[in-house]
Amino acid sequence: MTKANKVLFITQEITPYVSESEMANIGRNLPQAIQEKGREIRTFMPKWGNINERRNQLHEVIRLSGMNLIIDDTDHPLIIKVASIQSARMQVYFIDNDDYFQNRLQTADENGVEYDDNDSRAIFYARGVLETVKKLRWCPDVIHCHGWMTALAPLYIKKAYKDEPSFRDAKVVFSVYEDDFKNTLSDDFATKLMLKGITKKDLASLKEPVDYAALCKLAVDYSDGIIQNSEKVDESIIEYARQSGKLVLDYQSPENYANACNEFYDQVWETTTNKEEE
Repeated sequence: MTKANKVLFITQEITPYVSESEMANIGRNLPQAIQEKGREIRTFMPKWGNINERRNQLHEVIRLSGMNLIIDDTDHPLIIKVASIQSARMQVYFIDNDDYFQNRLQTADENGVEYDDNDSRAIFYARGVLETVKKLRWCPDVIHCHGWMTALAPLYIKKAYKDEPSFRDAKVVFSVYEDDFKNTLSDDFATKLMLKGITKKDLASLKEPVDYAALCKLAVDYSDGIIQNSEKVDESIIEYARQSGKLVLDYQSPENYANACNEFYDQVWETTTNKEEE
């Protein structure tokens, strides 16, 4: 039996809740495939405003909701919803908040204009997932992050949440996609990121203004393994990962992808655990 038995998926998109895309299809199919290989999974995504709650039968989980996260000196209530994909015997948890997700589309509005507060939305999403996993008292062995909206999770797991029982031994895998953003993040992004356990030194590699590549490189800094998920990605990010000495899984064909990820989880678990024991 593998040591890395529990896998947490922090995902940006999952079909059928949002339209099909490379990322949404992987968000739907990979957790099911990993579960069918005998691992225990939990899956999270943002409750984007274009998700039809009634049609998809989302309901609020009262015992998990009700907490406030402070971002940029403002309290933001954390609402947790859940739905099931019956055919996959898979539950999906949704991170929701009236300011960040209700009545808004995904990362850009109907005219394709990116939301100014995407950085705060990413902070809220990452912290919301980690707080919810803590409340579930579940201890994942591997945490697989998909999409740039999840790029802050590795930093928080390794720094702000490193002493939490749920995350103390977890290994983090970050997937790099072709999907990116065009604008730069707000000028005070590094300040907004700050949380107990994170110092300015931890963000020293974060060069401003923060663009897509800089955000992904920050994710690489705090991940144990990196996957090139799309055939075409920003090569500078993959090259940065290789130069860091981290484990890198090259692009895989769709039919081989789930098996390759399954093996990569064990590889990351064994390699990093052995390094820590040395």
